[in-house]
Amino acid sequence: MGIRLDSQRAVVTGGAGGLGLVVVKALAGAGATTFVCDIDAVAVGDLPASLRGAIVDVADAEAVAAWLDPIAAEGVDVLVNLAGAGGPTAPVEEIDPAEWRRCMEVSLSGQFYCARRVVPAMKTQGGGAIINITSTTGFMGMPNRSPYVAAKFGVVGLTKTWAMELGRDNIRVNAIAPGALRGERRRRQIAARAETEGISVEEAESMSTQANSMGTSIDPQEVADLVLYLAGPSGRHISGQVIAVDGHSETLYPRSLGGSR
Repeated sequence: MGIRLDSQRAVVTGGAGGLGLVVVKALAGAGATTFVCDIDAVAVGDLPASLRGAIVDVADAEAVAAWLDPIAAEGVDVLVNLAGAGGPTAPVEEIDPAEWRRCMEVSLSGQFYCARRVVPAMKTQGGGAIINITSTTGFMGMPNRSPYVAAKFGVVGLTKTWAMELGRDNIRVNAIAPGALRGERRRRQIAARAETEGISVEEAESMSTQANSMGTSIDPQEVADLVLYLAGPSGRHISGQVIAVDGHSETLYPRSLGGSR
């Protein structure tokens, strides 16, 4: 994109695979010294040493502090809160409370645990950027995804609140809401919906695509490009925004191949 982040220090959670790895490579490619955590030990082990990978469960506040405090002591310019848990796909009455708690702890509390460790450093150095990854479900809702949707709505609330709270410290806070991202995770979600509703995978895939105005899925690199824009000088006065990269979602849950109702 031509955006340079030389001399900046960036932290990305959930960054060893999928969308996270695309974002990490974009930040590192722009010159940022990049620190990555993930719960997947194998994926972390496969990261090049230059990406400073660590095995951390963001749902564990103490583990987050042990990882982030030494990094923050030398400064953090960008935090990308990307780690998340998909949670179960099931009607509300069938969701196990343990699954609810795990999804909320990873997808919502984890963002809080990370932000609270880096904000003091950002205040001391005179500014920074926090980019929270939410979802289009975080402002629209989706049946059979109660924990995930609740967590993503919560991320929007944190984003708005932190932008108000931290603006005078020159810390800008935004959220990105990806649409139907191409990749393995989307394939799993499509399969889960097909099983839950008793339809074919092909029908579930078609419903997902027709849910947005452009009838498309999203390349993860498009999200990474927006991360760079918000983290760089072009985003210096953008804060408190929830920006969807989704082809404009009209609905997240078409009821049939004939259209939503």
